[in-house]
Amino acid sequence: MVSGGEKAEDAFRTIGELSAELGIQQHILRYWETRFPQLRPLQRAGNRRYYRPSDAALVRRIHSLLNEQGYTIRGVQKLLSQKGGAGGVEAATASTPQPIAPAPVLVVNQPNIPPVVRAELKAIRDSLIGALATDME
Repeated sequence: MVSGGEKAEDAFRTIGELSAELGIQQHILRYWETRFPQLRPLQRAGNRRYYRPSDAALVRRIHSLLNEQGYTIRGVQKLLSQKGGAGGVEAATASTPQPIAPAPVLVVNQPNIPPVVRAELKAIRDSLIGALATDME
């Protein structure tokens, strides 16, 4: 038994307890449930959420990836799905984290593009610029 009002590591956590532990709002945890299918806390009467120890560990990992390591929601989703879901989260982050993908390079300025393709891409670009200009008016 744990003294001082603290719960044991293997105890279930309410959404309030988990959000207070991580210093985030409860609505963020509910949002994460919509974005990460691996995160499924128990829901009792009145939709009261109870996070199992494995759910709490997953929430802590998601929080770390998003707020400490700089991943995007999509990046964490990919990481969790590539590593076999919630069970592989620790293994996934034990290695060096993968950086967020760099911004795309403008293809038209690449020197190895054949002139015909370059001209076609420029025509598409100009058409899009023209379409956007008419929408702005």
